[in-house]
Amino acid sequence: MNTMAPVASSSTLDSNYLLSDPREDESLPVFERPASSRALISKYNNDFLLKNTEKSYEQQYASLYFLRLTVLKPRVSTIAAEAWNGMSILNQRVKAVDRVLDVRQGELCWIVGTVYMEMTLKPNILDEITKEFWTTAPISKDKFADPENDAIMLEDESGRVNLVGSTIKSELLVTGCVVAVLGSETTSGDFDVIDIRYPQLAPQLPRPVSTGHERKCVALVSGLEVSGDVHESYETSMLIEYLMGELGGSDDSKRASEIIHVIVAGNSFANNRPSPLSRDEENGDSSQKKKKKYGYDSSSYNSKPTEALDSMLGDLSNSVCVDIMPGDQDPTNYSFPQQPINPAMVPRTRRFLGSGFRSVSNPCWWDVEGLRILGTGGQPIDDIFKYVEGDDRLKMMEYSLRWQHCAPTAPDTLWSYPFRDCDPFILHETPHLFFAGNQPEFKTKIIEGDDGQRVRLLALPKFSETGQLVLVDVDSLACEVVTFAAGATALD
Repeated sequence: MNTMAPVASSSTLDSNYLLSDPREDESLPVFERPASSRALISKYNNDFLLKNTEKSYEQQYASLYFLRLTVLKPRVSTIAAEAWNGMSILNQRVKAVDRVLDVRQGELCWIVGTVYMEMTLKPNILDEITKEFWTTAPISKDKFADPENDAIMLEDESGRVNLVGSTIKSELLVTGCVVAVLGSETTSGDFDVIDIRYPQLAPQLPRPVSTGHERKCVALVSGLEVSGDVHESYETSMLIEYLMGELGGSDDSKRASEIIHVIVAGNSFANNRPSPLSRDEENGDSSQKKKKKYGYDSSSYNSKPTEALDSMLGDLSNSVCVDIMPGDQDPTNYSFPQQPINPAMVPRTRRFLGSGFRSVSNPCWWDVEGLRILGTGGQPIDDIFKYVEGDDRLKMMEYSLRWQHCAPTAPDTLWSYPFRDCDPFILHETPHLFFAGNQPEFKTKIIEGDDGQRVRLLALPKFSETGQLVLVDVDSLACEVVTFAAGATALD
């Protein structure tokens, strides 16, 4: 249990008052942050953390898919058996077939396997080689989906079968999700699907009963993209001051004092990656090409983003508990799961390690006052977006939970470590709050499961583009958006 530092209140004061000496009888209300418990759920998070001494890329990625199927097949089989066992269609009784290659033509049956999407627009290694050797670069594709030419397949340890039919074409599917399909084999060897089942939501722990004495909130923000420039975002400064209770009047300070935990969800650093073209090529001078320089190059290193973020986090961690999660443009490994940002990069903030500051993995699980939270920096949802038509991010998040997997496209198109003992992205429980950072806009909804599960889905927008902070009530799961805008008369 941690008692947070007091949050001082302020009000709108004129300049004459600010320059005058304080009166002896003058007092301002002081709000205390409520005591709270916040913990990382180690039984899940420990699988995301990779020890340098144990890392190995010698094993094949295929083992990850077999591990996934081994765990999820019994779960989806239970759902399918409840729906289809004992069913008869056109006087033909439905039966379960254990392996894909055991399906017989014309036999009405259901099978379980891992979906594989054969997509002509999906990137391949030849494209990467093309980029490496500086030949004509392939066209970047925001979407892999091409419904007219894509093929959907189901595979297990025995083999693979092509899925056809209007039912399967209308479903949201990606490579890596485990499903059960009902249908029959056609004369061409395809499997004509007439129904489909998913594992559905995993069991969920009950939330503690609210005492109703004091409101407690978790603050979520992503995409700060701190650059350290002289003209750093004014909205970012307002954000830090607000979280510390130093912005606005008494009402704002009271609301800030209710924040017991802050999660910074990815892309805290500005994207300063160099252009694929050299400077000479960008300036049109291709005759003078610089030689490639390997290793540390002090002339190209910019410490300003790190120093600026360190200063912000140091001030904030002195007032409220802060966790920082990496994103795809932060200084850590690019593949999933991303390892925590090294605290050595924020020396001023590092002194709060173990008390007001933690650097966590992406993805990560939390338990805040009994509220189970699962969050990512947004890469899995961004990757699913490429597989499907449309842009319903909340639907993609919902399906991830119903597939019981928070990163189904890993390792196919979402780069991932080749785990050989477990698939850490499998969901063994359903969180109360599931968020994805760095999304185009704020969206939220609540979904429910067949066994009473209730989940708040939250698409967290980029702060650098929207200036939005999201507060989630620990007891009610109610969401509140606070918008910071330069020149605004009030906070939304």
